[in-house]
Amino acid sequence: MTESRPPASASHLNRARASLRQTVVSYSQHLRSAKKRMPNPRLEAELEAELAQLTTTLAKIDGNVVRLAVFGLVSRGKSAVINALLGEDLLETGPINGITQKPRVIEWQPGGKLVESGTIVTTNVATAQIELIDTPGLDEIDGKDRAEMARDVAARSDLILFVVSGDLTRTEFKALCELRSAQKPLILVFNKIDLYPDRQRNEIYESLASLESFIGEGNALRQMLSKDEIVLIAANPSPIKVRIERPDGTVSFEWEKLPPQIDELKAKILTILNQEGRSLLALNALTQARSAEERMVENIVTARSAEADALIWKFVRLKSIAVAANPIPGLDWIGGTITDLLMIRALAELYGFPLTRYEAGRLLTAIVGSSLGMLVGEVASSIVLSAGKAVSALSSDNPGLGAYAGVAAVQAGVAGYGAYAVGRAAQVYLERGCTWGDQGANTVIQEVLNQIEPNTILWRIRSELF
Repeated sequence: MTESRPPASASHLNRARASLRQTVVSYSQHLRSAKKRMPNPRLEAELEAELAQLTTTLAKIDGNVVRLAVFGLVSRGKSAVINALLGEDLLETGPINGITQKPRVIEWQPGGKLVESGTIVTTNVATAQIELIDTPGLDEIDGKDRAEMARDVAARSDLILFVVSGDLTRTEFKALCELRSAQKPLILVFNKIDLYPDRQRNEIYESLASLESFIGEGNALRQMLSKDEIVLIAANPSPIKVRIERPDGTVSFEWEKLPPQIDELKAKILTILNQEGRSLLALNALTQARSAEERMVENIVTARSAEADALIWKFVRLKSIAVAANPIPGLDWIGGTITDLLMIRALAELYGFPLTRYEAGRLLTAIVGSSLGMLVGEVASSIVLSAGKAVSALSSDNPGLGAYAGVAAVQAGVAGYGAYAVGRAAQVYLERGCTWGDQGANTVIQEVLNQIEPNTILWRIRSELF
């Protein structure tokens, strides 16, 4: 047997940390600037809430805190699973539904050595602090509250344990599908196996692995759940009746409590954390940052929509006048392009997403590429109309000046339409491109996923993450 060793994934955590810090610093600066330049109490409150959450996430990865959330329906043994992992009856358990009323966080310090698939697994998780989150049964909280609780807990976790005590019910399948949207690795924990004979237990295991009860519906889940992510345990085995024979010949029967059968689950968790713990932390932090940044940008764009519209129309008029008044062929098109660049930079500054002249040029090139047909038409029309306008300007008679005015008016309309299209496209690119760049969340997520090893739990869900 060989002792497992964690891969060199510290760079993932370092990149995630740098990306989060840049996001926090960037939007904190935007918030300070907005308070001075364009006060908007509602927008400021929204940004402050998102930044507070990002700061908490940054503290989590700085502290190397790994969170495991335990979900399941009532009476599946979620609290018993946590007690078995902890090695003590810290959480109340019982036959009455609703023992767990709200999520509860407990620190877990696994010790000793375990064996999984012939490999010694130790608690070599690079000084990680492991937290277990106990949750209420997903079928004992009404609709909206249940969904919000599950989304919030799943978003804050790095790994999800979903506890069942037999074949999947329709409610459990629906809950699994909802948790899947959290884009987190998941272990399906088949608890209470002591209640089933070996043959029935194996049949349930095969059914869980194939999701055969949900043909067609379970395809997406099947991609996330291989047999490796299904673990069989008995967190709180039923006591057995044992016969006691005493020296005096008397016989009695007593109920003997059996130890939890939990080692396989402990080993599975530690194996995942040893191999992928840093990457799990990094990707969870980055996906949270990406979502938070997208929400912040959406709030900023919405709050500044009136100013943005006014700014776009200002540059539409400016470009139209500049192009119409310039009689030199080609120079008016160059002036119009410069106007577009200035508009893009002005929009970025309005939203608080500063762009250099080079970045604004790259953005304009991207817009030209995606709207090639429309903008090529503008350029072609501009060249043709510029030539006609130049000829009219050189003419000394009144009809020539009239022709010049007519051509200039048409060219101004074409230029104005082009400026409006560029402005709207720039709004979309600024909104969607916030998570890119060298330190952007999307860029770093892509880097991490490109380095994920095959046959890992992250490898199987990489398409969910990006």
